[in-house]
Amino acid sequence: MATIRHELSFLNAFRLVQALVYVALAFTPAGMGWPQLAAPGVARTLATVYLIFALLALLMNRRSMAHAKTAVATTLVVDIVAAVLAIVAMHDARIGIAMMLAVNLCAGALILPLRLSGFFAALATLGMLGISLFGWSLSPHPGDRDLLEAALFGLAYFATTALCSVLGQQLRATEALAEQRSTDLANLSQINELIIRRMKTGVLLVDDANRIHQINESAWMLLGNPGADQRDLGLLAPELSRRLYHWMTSGKLDETATQLADGVPEVVPRFTRLAPNDDSHVLIFLDDTSLLSRRAEELTLSSLGRLSASIAHEIRNPLAAIRYSAQLLAESRTMDSTDQRMVEIINNHCVRLNEIIENILQLSRRERSRPETLDLGDWAQDFVDEYSQGNDLGADSLRAIASNGVAVVALADPQQLQQVVWNLVQNALRYGRLPGEPARVMVVARQGEHGVPILEVIDRGPGIAPKVAAQIFEPFYTTHEYGTGLGLYLAKQMSEANQAALEYVRVAGGGSCFRLTLTPAQMSRGAGDAEASG
Repeated sequence: MATIRHELSFLNAFRLVQALVYVALAFTPAGMGWPQLAAPGVARTLATVYLIFALLALLMNRRSMAHAKTAVATTLVVDIVAAVLAIVAMHDARIGIAMMLAVNLCAGALILPLRLSGFFAALATLGMLGISLFGWSLSPHPGDRDLLEAALFGLAYFATTALCSVLGQQLRATEALAEQRSTDLANLSQINELIIRRMKTGVLLVDDANRIHQINESAWMLLGNPGADQRDLGLLAPELSRRLYHWMTSGKLDETATQLADGVPEVVPRFTRLAPNDDSHVLIFLDDTSLLSRRAEELTLSSLGRLSASIAHEIRNPLAAIRYSAQLLAESRTMDSTDQRMVEIINNHCVRLNEIIENILQLSRRERSRPETLDLGDWAQDFVDEYSQGNDLGADSLRAIASNGVAVVALADPQQLQQVVWNLVQNALRYGRLPGEPARVMVVARQGEHGVPILEVIDRGPGIAPKVAAQIFEPFYTTHEYGTGLGLYLAKQMSEANQAALEYVRVAGGGSCFRLTLTPAQMSRGAGDAEASG
């Protein structure tokens, strides 16, 4: 941590100054008279050795960061021993030496835990008291001054180390909190930048010199993809620059749509100051009118869908009554052939209306997909068997084809996939036949490029004209007089709900192919594992 590095550097630097003071005291010329050295040889040896130790500790400062607490504890032991010996050898400077030792203990307490700091304070106090007691016992005229000074220094050692230890813990907690806040702010800044960059609304930051400082992806596209060095708004979008000047001078906003470059959608610009009283920077928002129109269309379609479902539900009861009445009329023995034909027409149209109502209600109450892992080869064979048992195919043929030896595994909701393929097969059997010939329909399960699972419904009929093929997935579009135009639309909607793509492919040799490209099961599991690990 940065705090520990600074504290350790200060302790090592102060130790070097402390050693230089010891050297200055030990090598003082004899003529000065102060301090009187009790053991000059010991004092000078001690000062020299301690100076070398201080230099080595300072040089090893960066390497000792990995084991800062061990390094501080070791050096404090040396500091205490050196201070005690220096007081013995240079007794006249005992107060200054004891005060410098207090700085060592305080600096160490900023790094060490409170209990260990207290131990070194006790060790230093015992050393001071030991020197005083030893001198007191040897003195012919013992006094209490040195003993009292040692006790007071010991009290100061405990108080300052306790205070510095608490301050050190608070500094480290504050530093950790500041680092966490800094990380949170950096992440939040990245998230905000990503959100602004990916916004559908164009965003520009322009200064008072009409120069662009920031621009997101949408604004860059709406300006016609200008070069990175083109930052002059007046040259890039003269109309936008004119509206900005008009807004800044008059305060009025022109909300008419305008096109800022060739081949891009029209936009409605909005302006706002970056700060309430700051005219030097302006934020420009470019609202894409095509997006607004699309949203309005989606809301309209949603409302129409709910309205259509409500109307369809209300129509069911009268329709059931009409059909029941027609059935009763058909049972009459007095009707002629013309009336019977009319009743038949009524029944046919009732069936058609009922299909439309069922499709609309199915579209409005479509449930959320519940995907499962499916073997498309086995699923296609089961579908063909079930369809053949429930429907009279007559001379028509329906068969399943799967890749030999390769399991085609996909992720899809089996019930919704059943409805999609049922609609496709129903259309293929109804329309995918040549005149006078039976329909031949195949449900093919195979692997595409890169192992993508594909399910195809192929017929050998006349195919679909290109103009018609471009509209077959639109709702209520049909070329058959009794068709509802919702079967393929529902199939495409259910496919998209299962992350699958449904498309029409014309068969070269004649016929039609509706291709359903599904999601590989292993890809889905891989994505899920990645999210879980993230």
